[in-house]
Amino acid sequence: MSTQIAPPGLKGLVVARTETGDVRGEEGFYHFREYSAVDLAQHRSFEDVAHLMVDGHLPDEAESRAFAAELAAASTLPHELLEQLLAIARSGPDRGSLARLRTAISLLASVEGFVPTYGAAPEQVRADVIRVMGAVPVLQAALFRLRAGMPPLEPRPDLGAGGSWLWMLTGEEPAPEHAAAVTAYLTSTIDHGFSASTFTARVVTSAGADVASAVCGAIGTFSGPLHGGAPDRALDSLDEIGTPDRAREWVRERVTAGERIMGFGHPVYRTLDPRAALLREYAVQLGGPLASLAVQVEQEVIEALADLKPGRELHTNVEYYAGVVMEQCGIPREMFTPTFATARVVGWGAHILEQTRDPRIIRPAAEYVGPPAPAPLP
Repeated sequence: MSTQIAPPGLKGLVVARTETGDVRGEEGFYHFREYSAVDLAQHRSFEDVAHLMVDGHLPDEAESRAFAAELAAASTLPHELLEQLLAIARSGPDRGSLARLRTAISLLASVEGFVPTYGAAPEQVRADVIRVMGAVPVLQAALFRLRAGMPPLEPRPDLGAGGSWLWMLTGEEPAPEHAAAVTAYLTSTIDHGFSASTFTARVVTSAGADVASAVCGAIGTFSGPLHGGAPDRALDSLDEIGTPDRAREWVRERVTAGERIMGFGHPVYRTLDPRAALLREYAVQLGGPLASLAVQVEQEVIEALADLKPGRELHTNVEYYAGVVMEQCGIPREMFTPTFATARVVGWGAHILEQTRDPRIIRPAAEYVGPPAPAPLP
């Protein structure tokens, strides 16, 4: 029997139907449900967009207040978890923040008795999704501060999502422009189509596992440098380049060595990543030498890549300016990818909820290409 082989990386292969949103790579456009994601990031709060993803529509004023209160209640951590946070915080390397987050989420699920999604009431699954969404930023900030020898801080919903995140990390009330820039970043990265981590969350959910297991699987995928683990590496590259006149030589050295240029290129977009365009605006508004360097180096790198890889459309992706904006706003580099995850947990939650409506387990086939079987035992 002939078997049709999927393209490498399942590129372009449609594996599900979704109402959460889509990415139109040829146009340089993506949306959350029926709305432009960039428009939402510029004009609606993070909490309102989270409501859109979880409950399917933008909230009115009363719904907005109720949902924000629900998220705030979900951010309170149980005593049994708080007792273990210091031990978790002290484990692993400095850039192991997401590994520590996985441990904390697993413990939260154990303490609170998360149930398998299979057979669970939709209201229970939604409650577990909201619980994880509310807990993730508080857990990440607490683990960061405890590792640094500082006490954790309570969230500040009055500062907005970005302002509260900055407050929990630094202990200082952020400048309004920093809070606005980080909120826009968080909102714009809530979801992005069927990314590897989102697909992982749906695969785990398709097995009927609990919400925390699906989120931990997604975090594990997201931690990879080819997915969510790139913003700090993109900024490290900018540090290595140093000055715009060094950019082309630096790119040539890396391409010759077969290395990837972090912050450039995307598996879907064939034009500028709209998230990068949005964050470039914020970076330029915040100003300073880093933003100036980033803009100049961006153009040099794009032109160098065009010369070295003709026929490949390699444009700036979200990680490049995400790193610049986070650096401008005072977020430590080891917390760049965790900041990204603070937003993306909303998208994972929306996809988990959607996947629970399909009772079939995701079970693709593979083509065996090893030695013929059965072979005689030696």
